[in-house]
Amino acid sequence: MNIGFVSTRLSGTDGVSLETDKWTQLLRQMGHRVFHCAGELDDDSPGGSELVPEMHFRHPDAVWVYEHSFGVRKAHPQLRQKIEEMAQYLESKIEEFVRGREIDLLVAENTLAIPIHVPLGVAIGRYVERSGLPTLGHHHDFYWERERFLVNSIPDILDAYFPVDAPNLVHVVINTPAQRSLKERKGIDSEIVPNIFDFSRAAPGLDAFNYDLRESLGLTEDHFIILQPTRVIRRKGIELSVALVEEMNRPKYRDRLMGKKPVLLVTHRAGDEGMGYLNELERLARSKGVDLRYAAAHFNNTRHVYPPREDWDSLGQFAQYDENVYALHLPRNGRTVGIKGEKMYSIWDAYVHADFVSYPSKYEGFGNAFLESIYFRLPILVNRYPVYETDIAPLNFDVVEMSGEITKEVVDAAVKAAMDPVRRRRMVEWNYHLAWFHFSYEAVRPRMEEFVRWAEKWMQQG
Repeated sequence: MNIGFVSTRLSGTDGVSLETDKWTQLLRQMGHRVFHCAGELDDDSPGGSELVPEMHFRHPDAVWVYEHSFGVRKAHPQLRQKIEEMAQYLESKIEEFVRGREIDLLVAENTLAIPIHVPLGVAIGRYVERSGLPTLGHHHDFYWERERFLVNSIPDILDAYFPVDAPNLVHVVINTPAQRSLKERKGIDSEIVPNIFDFSRAAPGLDAFNYDLRESLGLTEDHFIILQPTRVIRRKGIELSVALVEEMNRPKYRDRLMGKKPVLLVTHRAGDEGMGYLNELERLARSKGVDLRYAAAHFNNTRHVYPPREDWDSLGQFAQYDENVYALHLPRNGRTVGIKGEKMYSIWDAYVHADFVSYPSKYEGFGNAFLESIYFRLPILVNRYPVYETDIAPLNFDVVEMSGEITKEVVDAAVKAAMDPVRRRRMVEWNYHLAWFHFSYEAVRPRMEEFVRWAEKWMQQG
């Protein structure tokens, strides 16, 4: 089949982009052709993908609609007309994409769930209803789950299109609470496909490219790196990571850390919700004597890409390495140099050097960083956010847990998990195999095959 993904942005390390990339890899393994259509695409997007700048949520027209739709009750006189004009244009671009690539199955990536780009959601909803094309609505989070969308001037549009419901649309959510809330609020049934990871590939390690990451950040082997592998937005709870490092700086814990100095490494960029939160964190860290390294400028914040097997013969020295262990720092992936010629690392390089992961999120649709930490066999501190409690904790993962605050017990458990070799090995190996069983490509492939069979059957009937 030809399968097309449509979203506002399919680039970088946000959850939607990451999961789209994983679905793309899995569907290709199943023998399908995949295309992307979005307002921002990575350089390694599938051939035949289409960039439509107006689909990006940061496009000026989309920003104007967003600002006049939310946080206000009274609609701007031109708001409805603007939404309609953009929706008509974007619907025509979606139709061009579908016809030009002969799409058999469309996947709407979170665009029918979160109204960050209202006209795009309207456009996709209308196209799905009008065309009858089999479509998966891959919903990562719904607008009613976010406080910033609750006060708005377009309640009728949100009710009609976020999400739209149609017989040719299968709704796919990533967690149990979302499935329950969609049913309760809209009367819509849905399927659950959790976030996944390719656990069949061994994680990369130290290599000729990333060996000097610590040095480039001004760190040494005497630093104990606590990795915060998330974007810098408030719901990530990074102030709790600051509190963890503050406690680890106390003499009794420094002794248990073999004298190493704890440092909080933040790799992902700020800005999606402004820079205010980062400024607050930096002030808080200074006041607490915490070494916080906001190092986004050293990382390219793109996905870690395995070159296709058919390209190996052209990779020169890289082709001699086994597919599971060789370094993937190739210029064509944008991982070697930055704009000024400086070395740029991937987010995965940070995991290679990390000693411990702090994941104190207050809310997550699922938890990509959780799976990544397990993939790299790192001990991890997890705040018991709602989806973790319902969908992850019952599976019996072995992690350091907290409930909204850094207590003595939490710090003790974190230091033991990091520094006791027996405790650490038991934890990371158990978690790796448990995650492979529940959240690997192999685990969800049967469900993806069901979606494809449904789409084929729908097309035959139509």
